Amino acid sequence: MLREFSALTRRELLRLTRNPQSVFVGLLTPILYLLLFGQGFNLGSLSGSSAAGLQYALLGAPNYFSYFAAGMVGFVSVTASLFVGANVIFDKFFGIFKRTRGTPAPSAAVFGSRLIAGSVQPIGFAFLVLVLAILFAHIGGLSGLDVTASVGVVGAVEILLAIVLIAFMFVTLALTLGFLIDTPQTYFAAVNALNLPTLFTSDALYPWGTMPHWLQDIATYNPITLAVSVLRENMFGDSLYTYPPEVYLAGLAAWAAGMGIVAIILVRRALRPSN
Repeated sequence: MLREFSALTRRELLRLTRNPQSVFVGLLTPILYLLLFGQGFNLGSLSGSSAAGLQYALLGAPNYFSYFAAGMVGFVSVTASLFVGANVIFDKFFGIFKRTRGTPAPSAAVFGSRLIAGSVQPIGFAFLVLVLAILFAHIGGLSGLDVTASVGVVGAVEILLAIVLIAFMFVTLALTLGFLIDTPQTYFAAVNALNLPTLFTSDALYPWGTMPHWLQDIATYNPITLAVSVLRENMFGDSLYTYPPEVYLAGLAAWAAGMGIVAIILVRRALRPSN
């Protein structure tokens, strides 16, 4: 199986490198959000009691843009994963998927190769967003990501794990839908019905302290919230967080493991030879 897995993974990576337009288009959306949404809604710096309220609302972030830039990691993981699932749909349309199923490659290699290769783009986008947000601080007239805490080796590893886990989870979800659904219209309707509620019930965009309590309760268990909490706690300090980053990572790992188990069951059924 290892040989088939390696060959299929290499094929998926080559397809990504030979289509730089998709990388540019996928990165354009988070860049526009950083430039327009993040800059336009930046709450700036306040003083006195207002400053204390702002710090609580933003969970210790010095301004809304810094809070939002960390949340964009979850946003990128959602949006970039959609392209991965769409590739499966179009491979079905052009007959590529049928030819792949006709090879001796087991279903685990077919799915696993797309998962590994497909996660490269969301993970890369996440780090590019963080780098761009930091660079904005050095451009006159723009707000940038202000890291106010000391990020050591352990913190950097925790941030890396959070990004990898959230990317793997949403790529797994998108691929599972791609394997189960045959038409582009149904696929995009399904992913929009799932990713928008997931995004808007997290604290990726909304300041935590301004949410109603019922939405805070939902957001607490949202995988995007868990991922960006690891980033924010390491970049802005842990004084306003209930748990250390390791607890949020454990919850995110549980989400990813659960999604993986469901994906294995559903994909095996989808790839089962028809009688």
